[in-house]
Amino acid sequence: MKANIFNIKGEKTKQIELPGFFSEVIREDLISKIIETKKTKQPYAPEFGAGNKSSASGGIVHKRHVWKSQYGRGMSRIPRKTMSRSGTQFRWIGTNVPNTRGGRRAHPPKVISMINTKKINKKEEKLGLKSAISATANKKFIQRKYSSLKDEKLGEFPLIVEDRIISLKTKELISLVKKILGEKVFEVALRKKSIRSGKGKMRGRKYKESAGLLLVIGNNEKIKTSIFESVNANKLGVMHLAEGNPGRLIIYTEKAIKDLGEKLK
Repeated sequence: MKANIFNIKGEKTKQIELPGFFSEVIREDLISKIIETKKTKQPYAPEFGAGNKSSASGGIVHKRHVWKSQYGRGMSRIPRKTMSRSGTQFRWIGTNVPNTRGGRRAHPPKVISMINTKKINKKEEKLGLKSAISATANKKFIQRKYSSLKDEKLGEFPLIVEDRIISLKTKELISLVKKILGEKVFEVALRKKSIRSGKGKMRGRKYKESAGLLLVIGNNEKIKTSIFESVNANKLGVMHLAEGNPGRLIIYTEKAIKDLGEKLK
């Protein structure tokens, strides 16, 4: 399988032979399995002892002729905290138990249930990464991932540019990507930030951000841009390529293709 290389002017200059994993069979089951093992969640739980800090007097007694007895008063037998008293009369409030105000929670979230303990074999992970890379060269998977490109006529994939792309300024980089991808695809490639609808705004997740284009560069290459996400070839994983669905828009540098070939041989 061969692919064209674009120069920094957006022109095709030469062709290279791609590594075999670009034509690998796409194992969606394996990709989704890897994503499940890589998922992380910030564990949270109420403070230990929350709702049990007030000194409640235990269950209320309803027997006759017993100190603190609530015989004949129609008071429920829940643990109570004494707020004030006058002789044998008490002003109490229910505490500790889940069905009272200020009491403990019945089934609070537990940290242990939020820790991902799933694992995956190294060979499976390697095969899943090859599948995810292969999906970035498949037009059907790209169109399926980006519904706005469903009826769009796409160019060739994978997209490979010469290594000099890392020296471009942001304005020049945007111009190059726009020329290579085309107007319609470029709209999908840009990362977009929007305010979330609904109550999620109040729960620490006010904004939603699309993934956009990913630049895969060589192991020793660096690129200064925040408009597109970038990752070195040796750190590339399935979560970069296929979170949500396989078939993300990727631009590889020529050096990145060589480094990936050595990594996955």
